Amino acid sequence: MRMGKMMSILGAAATLSFLVSSFPAVACAGGRPMIRLADFDGGNGGGTSVNLTVRKVTVQPIRAYIGDVIDVEVWIENREDGSETSWAEVYANKKVVAKEMFRWGTPGMERTYKLYIKWDTRGMAPGEYKVKVDVPVFHDVDPFDNDLTMSKPIVLAAPGSGFPGGEQAGGSVTEIDPRYK
Repeated sequence: MRMGKMMSILGAAATLSFLVSSFPAVACAGGRPMIRLADFDGGNGGGTSVNLTVRKVTVQPIRAYIGDVIDVEVWIENREDGSETSWAEVYANKKVVAKEMFRWGTPGMERTYKLYIKWDTRGMAPGEYKVKVDVPVFHDVDPFDNDLTMSKPIVLAAPGSGFPGGEQAGGSVTEIDPRYK
């Protein structure tokens, strides 16, 4: 490797190290420091804060046969001024089963976003599934409201079989962040 190229790589690594160590971490999620964008200006208040909240999730049907598609409607609010592209991920028993990318915070856009995510249940095993919707944003000032877990499980049955209690396929469940009830 040429000496000039190696010095350039070392310089870039030193700059990155300085940047990471120079900004205060305000929270930790999964072992990663979360950095508040408002602190990028040295605390003078001129930075951009990011705060997404998963406000409401509706899932239907809550009793379905394997191979059916489950509709997940997600309401997300941008509570600050940031702008970015993020994934909304649907988890079933802690495994991502569906996701959708969306753009939020673009000037002139609404502050509330409604997503329709389809969960194709082909290949799933029969049983109950605890569903959670998560919108991870690395530098969110309040990352603890970026997900919402459904209180009722989704029940998947093998085609041709029945559901517990003799119930029929169908139904829906809506979960709302308590601050919006």
